[in-house]
Amino acid sequence: MRLIYLPRFWTIVVDSIAWAVIQTGIAYLAVQLPASLFDHRAWLFRTRAWERGGAIYQDLFRVKQWKTRLPTGGALFAGGFSMKRLASWDRDYLERWVLESCRSELCHWVAMLPAPLFFLWNPIPVGVVMIVYAIAFNVPLVLVQRYNRPRLLALVQRRR
Repeated sequence: MRLIYLPRFWTIVVDSIAWAVIQTGIAYLAVQLPASLFDHRAWLFRTRAWERGGAIYQDLFRVKQWKTRLPTGGALFAGGFSMKRLASWDRDYLERWVLESCRSELCHWVAMLPAPLFFLWNPIPVGVVMIVYAIAFNVPLVLVQRYNRPRLLALVQRRR
């Protein structure tokens, strides 16, 4: 049950602003975090055997066909990193890409967590839509990171 009642127009305005603040705020905070937190071997980021080096995401979701159409916000802030396309085959650059894929993945997992707050000022059906939106917007970006990271790690290994 919602606690705050707003007219429809203001509900839409608040929803839009809230998502913009949530997404950019989490991205900004993540860019401020030290690189040491984004080790690809950490529990959250490591590749699982069932992922088959990221191939599962291509097999199930055809990630290669749509990943370039997704928005990227990594270079939005000073110190950020653009992941739109590989700019170099240099080992240091590839290692940075792997690190940033972990940062991006964490951002998108965390960005889904505030979705239940939308029930505070939205009717229940709209709150459900907000949760669906959070999942629909962020999960594809997580899948891209889970697909790319093992492939980039293989490139890093070959560069050694």
